[in-house]
Amino acid sequence: MAKALLGYVGGPDPRLIAEMRRLQQRVRDLESEVVRLKAENDALSAATNGEHLLKTLDVQHPEPALT
Repeated sequence: MAKALLGYVGGPDPRLIAEMRRLQQRVRDLESEVVRLKAENDALSAATNGEHLLKTLDVQHPEPALT
């Protein structure tokens, strides 16, 4: 029983600390990936909107120039 109490009172398990650090690093990696993907998505959305605007213009039948 003394060993059980000593193990309990002896402090946190090093394996749990290592696992917690690994998981915290994984969370940081995933958060940075989310930021990167959001930026990429915003860039693609902006490019798509620009192309959409060009397609909506009737460039095959231009209006006469005003003089």
